[in-house]
Amino acid sequence: MKRLLSCTSSEMLKMDGQELKQAILASEGRTVMTETVVAIEPLLGDLTNAELAVSFGSDMVLLNCFDCNNPEIKGLPECDNPVEKLKEIVGRPIGCNLEPVDLEAELMEERRVISTGRQARKETYIKAQELGFNFICLTGNPGVGVSNHSICEAIKEAKKYFKGLIIAGKMHAAGIDEPIVDMNSIKEFIEAGADVILMPAVNTVPGLSEQEVTEACRYIKAHGALSLSAIGTSQEGADEGTIREIALLNKRCGIDIQHIGMQDSVVLLYLKTLWHYQLRFVVKDIHIIRLLHLLIDKVLFMFERCRLSCR
Repeated sequence: MKRLLSCTSSEMLKMDGQELKQAILASEGRTVMTETVVAIEPLLGDLTNAELAVSFGSDMVLLNCFDCNNPEIKGLPECDNPVEKLKEIVGRPIGCNLEPVDLEAELMEERRVISTGRQARKETYIKAQELGFNFICLTGNPGVGVSNHSICEAIKEAKKYFKGLIIAGKMHAAGIDEPIVDMNSIKEFIEAGADVILMPAVNTVPGLSEQEVTEACRYIKAHGALSLSAIGTSQEGADEGTIREIALLNKRCGIDIQHIGMQDSVVLLYLKTLWHYQLRFVVKDIHIIRLLHLLIDKVLFMFERCRLSCR
């Protein structure tokens, strides 16, 4: 099995879940995953955010807010299966978030209700398999109310119906006041059949230390699973130095996959505004053009900076 970073697109897309897992392991912490929100219009019009991320070095793409019952990816032309179409275009493993909502858990905030097509349940596992996803991520968006217990139960159920890679864990509290990185939960996730254990990247949530993540990574690797550090709390819009620091710090912990979000970033909103400004008007002022190019470089190259830092 080749390292994922050495594979061609066709080789990546032929892999089953366990082959993909081995290819990531062989890459020794040099795998970058980008998360994109598919329910909103993409940054660059008819170019999907997944294409943008892959063009700057992303190895895997995670789709957020994807509804398995109403499959749609903004920026793609209308087609029968948008997942297969996106895989054809970007040539990378594609996955989606499925959220194991815990209706019995007490929330810290008002609960956000999501569609059944985004929830982790038998029907969506089957649909994800039919659509051709290479992996699924059992996690929770802010305020949805996803607990470690509900994630564990979801892993057991997902193993029955989904044959690809299963990622499980929390990027943040997801509305519930409980330990995000908890060794007992990690043990239960692995025993339930998770292939990859997701944790917040160090420096992205309060109180999570490098030592905690390092110890978790050692346990995860010793028990045959992979680890993923997630930038899921808007640091994706930070300066290059912050992204570089997060990447190096979490690689030092022993992380196998470094995830970076692509959502709710003020910088991205500025970029989108200026991009449309340039398209709609003839910009003759050289200072505005330079500012536009500076912002484009700053935001888009954060993917490449993260990738280089990981390697």
